Amino acid sequence: MTSPEAESLPADPAPEEPSQGAPSAAKPAAEPPTDAAPADPPPRPEERLEKAVRAAEQALIEFEIAVETFRVEVENFSRLHHQKLGPMYTRLDELDAQIAEAKAARTGDAEDLRLAREARARVMPMPGVEELFHGWIDSEGLSPEGASMLNDQPVRPPQRVRPSADARRLYRDLVRKAHPDLAQGEAERTRRDAFIARVNHAYTLGDEEALRALTAEWEAGPASEEQPPSRSEELYARLEWLAERKEMLTLVAKRLEDGAIGSMLRVAQDDPDGLLDQIAEQLLAEVAGRERELAALLE
Repeated sequence: MTSPEAESLPADPAPEEPSQGAPSAAKPAAEPPTDAAPADPPPRPEERLEKAVRAAEQALIEFEIAVETFRVEVENFSRLHHQKLGPMYTRLDELDAQIAEAKAARTGDAEDLRLAREARARVMPMPGVEELFHGWIDSEGLSPEGASMLNDQPVRPPQRVRPSADARRLYRDLVRKAHPDLAQGEAERTRRDAFIARVNHAYTLGDEEALRALTAEWEAGPASEEQPPSRSEELYARLEWLAERKEMLTLVAKRLEDGAIGSMLRVAQDDPDGLLDQIAEQLLAEVAGRERELAALLE
């Protein structure tokens, strides 16, 4: 039986459940991060130039491969053309000369005789340069002997140079000052080696003025080093060189294409060997025709 006091007392309130989405009192709400992610660095000024240089280099490599491939094809085709058809062309030239000579022998006409000599000259092999000039021409052009003979001057052996006393003094002083063994580093030794080579050349010629000029040059010291180019300047220079190289290769390719062998290759790109066979058949027919013509003249 419940006492009246107990009935009059209010019941204990039920504990409240936390509402959905409300933060718990024990765990405060997380604060947003204050440190932002680092931004990408700005592109370097030379980045576009570097990309352009790389693209131009790759394009040039591919173009060089194409030009070299075509050059090899032209060279091989030319060699095969000469090996296969050269004897036929030679035979035709010989038959033309014999026909012209047979006609001249029959008529005795001056014009026929001239044509016969020209036809025979086309068959005779041309002498080489060495046989023609007998050493009168070298890499520097006319040799002293050749120039003397062309100018109706007597050919004399080169005079021996005897340097003057001043030249010997200048030479000794320069060698003592600029000898490569006095260099303190590899770059300095290279510079001295090149300079002494010029000194030796001037002394060999007995050129006193040149030795004086070299003395003044050495006393003035090495030229001041130029400021190295910037990265942008290097890239621009590289692009210019690549463009010049491409232009040069374009001219090479055009010469190959416009040549006789290149033109033949363009006509028969798919079957160049078949083209050679066709030309060979035509030449054989021409040879047979010339032989019949010569036989009729000699009857």
